[in-house]
Amino acid sequence: MNDIINLVKKAQKGNDKAFLKLFQQYEQDIYRVAFVYVKNKEDALDIVQEVAYRSFKRIDTLENPEHVKSWLLTITIRCAIDCLTKRKKVVQLKPDYEESVQENDRDLSLSLSLQDLLDKLTPDEKSIILLKYYEDYSFKDISKLLHIPLGTAKSTLYRALSKLRKHVSEADMYEQ
Repeated sequence: MNDIINLVKKAQKGNDKAFLKLFQQYEQDIYRVAFVYVKNKEDALDIVQEVAYRSFKRIDTLENPEHVKSWLLTITIRCAIDCLTKRKKVVQLKPDYEESVQENDRDLSLSLSLQDLLDKLTPDEKSIILLKYYEDYSFKDISKLLHIPLGTAKSTLYRALSKLRKHVSEADMYEQ
């Protein structure tokens, strides 16, 4: 941990090599979180690059060097949500064709996966699930990271879990 703190302090003083070494420590975590949101390799890699750029430009604003991973994951979540928002604004020229191809290729019994379940959640719910279960953050840390009250973090998580349970039970009925 002391190595990370030293790297952060060097990076904050303008040491490019220290920043690169620091970023590489968390690059896989950043990619994994980005991929869960955008569901494709190219967009996830774009998000990793955007996180590198934003964090490099703003490393001097990081107040607590020991929270660098949380800080980077917060930037990652924001970049992923930005990417999804931009994607929604893209107009498909032939959306009917694309939907019919996807529906024919999917087997209903195999369509339920963790990714499918996460897609049923709002971005806020997905963020809290990822931070709680993928990154093992406490409710207190989640509330600080996302700048929301502690009670909101808890209620959002429990609402998301309830949604997930409902979707799993509905899928079980279809398989029987």
